[in-house]
Amino acid sequence: MRVAVFSTKSYDRQFLDGANAAFGHELTYFVPRLTRETTPLAAGFGAVCAFVQDELDADTLAALAAGGTKLIALRSAGFNNVDLAAAERLGLAVVRVPAYSPYAVAEHSAAMILALNRGIHRAHNRVREGNFSLEGLLGFDLFERTVGIVGTGKIGAVLARIMHGFGCHILTHDVRPNPDCLALGAQYVPLEVLFEQSDIISLHCPLTPTTHHLIDDAAIGRMKPGVMLINTSRGAVIDTRAAIEGLKSGQIGYLGLDVYEEESDFFFEDLSNRVMQDDVLARLLTFPNVLITGHQAFFTREALQRIAETTLANIGEWAERGTCVNQVRAERVRP
Repeated sequence: MRVAVFSTKSYDRQFLDGANAAFGHELTYFVPRLTRETTPLAAGFGAVCAFVQDELDADTLAALAAGGTKLIALRSAGFNNVDLAAAERLGLAVVRVPAYSPYAVAEHSAAMILALNRGIHRAHNRVREGNFSLEGLLGFDLFERTVGIVGTGKIGAVLARIMHGFGCHILTHDVRPNPDCLALGAQYVPLEVLFEQSDIISLHCPLTPTTHHLIDDAAIGRMKPGVMLINTSRGAVIDTRAAIEGLKSGQIGYLGLDVYEEESDFFFEDLSNRVMQDDVLARLLTFPNVLITGHQAFFTREALQRIAETTLANIGEWAERGTCVNQVRAERVRP
């Protein structure tokens, strides 16, 4: 099948080309993000392969459909950037990669917890400048601390196992309890209880109308003073302005973000020679107790290989059968 692949980097080509030897799709790579303005690039392609930063709103989808596209193949688990109702009206199928490497994201979350707690990012910069002072780097034992995990799908369950290994008490919240978490002794509690009792809170829920700004002023106000908050899910799960106020007041003692509400204009690009145009992101970067990575949590060899293989298999299955086991339909995700 002819596939237009958008938002491509060198590593995307490497893993997609490697996996495509088993499928034989005709892949054409485009560096730009997929937006309404870039849809002419996809004209004549039966399938479009998109990433998390691509804008698949109703206008973009309509333009794709008019150009002959029939399939949207997401090389991601999340699909909050796709107007599924519009896709359904236009007869566009949407497929995704529901799981690639829960270990990649969970391990990155754990790395952020450790780095923030022990000030690893600050210590690294200090030592490179010949400053070996320990002032301001005092951490705490993770042993017997309470870790709250919001969302216990595969990623959340792996993080629960990691933090259980540190001797932490695990509180969890999800609409469906995960037996793997229960086997660890994790307690499923209401969200308010998790906020009130957790020393560390890690977010692993999808972005839906229900979870949009799940962490707002009220939620932060319920948390323990000095709480550590980690987000490797979707940026808009946190109200960033509320988080900044929490940092300023000391209610949030540590903040680790791999995602950001307005990341689409910044993440995955080298903007080191430009002036930061996002005042909110610039403000976040001024806090010494904030650690930000550029949507990097998924970025392991194993994950990229699985993403490439599943994406191309999805395209092949849909081309052959007109449907796919990993197809996403609007009725499945309505609140």
